[in-house]
Amino acid sequence: MDTGTPSDFQAGDQVQLIRLPSYVKTAEPMPMLRPPDVLTLGETGVILGRHPGNYWAVRLGRGAFLLEAQYLAKLETQNSEA
Repeated sequence: MDTGTPSDFQAGDQVQLIRLPSYVKTAEPMPMLRPPDVLTLGETGVILGRHPGNYWAVRLGRGAFLLEAQYLAKLETQNSEA
C-alpha cells in the first residue's frame, strides 16, 4: 500500500482511507460539506477521477466524496493469471 501523491492515482484505482479529514465534500453536481463521521478509517473505495485543486473523486460505501491525496493510499491489486 502506497500513500498517495497526485500522480499516483488513476480512475479505477482501488484506494484506502488512511486519515480522516476535518470535513468532507461530496462529489455531486451541487457539493455539500459533511462531517467526517460519514467515513470510516480504513474504508476502501475506487477513484472516479481528478478534480481541480488536487482533489480526487472517490466512490466509498456512503457515496462519492472529494478527498486530497494525503488521505488516501493506493491498494495493490493482485493479478490472477489463468
